[in-house]
Amino acid sequence: MSEQLAREPIQVHIRAARQGDLDALLTLETGAFAQDRLNRRRFRYLLLHANACTLVAENEGCVRGYVCVLFSRAHLHARIYSIAVDAHARGRGAGTALLAAAEAESNARRCRDMRLEVHDRNAKAIALYRRCGYRMFAEVDDYYPEHGRALRFEKPLPHAPLRAASGWSHGP
Repeated sequence: MSEQLAREPIQVHIRAARQGDLDALLTLETGAFAQDRLNRRRFRYLLLHANACTLVAENEGCVRGYVCVLFSRAHLHARIYSIAVDAHARGRGAGTALLAAAEAESNARRCRDMRLEVHDRNAKAIALYRRCGYRMFAEVDDYYPEHGRALRFEKPLPHAPLRAASGWSHGP
């Protein structure tokens, strides 16, 4: 496959993650992160018990990406806890679709903004967040296990509540 074909946008369907997605979530996690990965137990907790929402992006019957958002009962901030997209869908709109769906879900829960941390060496993710309207507001030294620096980003969310993101399709 040529480089140009690999960059063409793909159609993804965004839906809430289910327990049956655990193997796919773990595969995405392993492919995206060398360390500090979520394990099966943590994913299961996030799906079943946490004040969280995990969404997946499907394409051609495969889970191509996920985003996990944490919500606080005490604050009006939503936090992207983790986001990952597989190599097939990377750079083709799946990450943008996952961010948009996470923002809509957070807005429906009346959060005033979305926040996240990203390794300062993850240039592609930083570019995605900036393209999607996030702005950096802090740096945190020694944040990651290998003592890497995190950049903290945030994006204000619209005030009008939207419907939850389940059942959305994104793409050309």
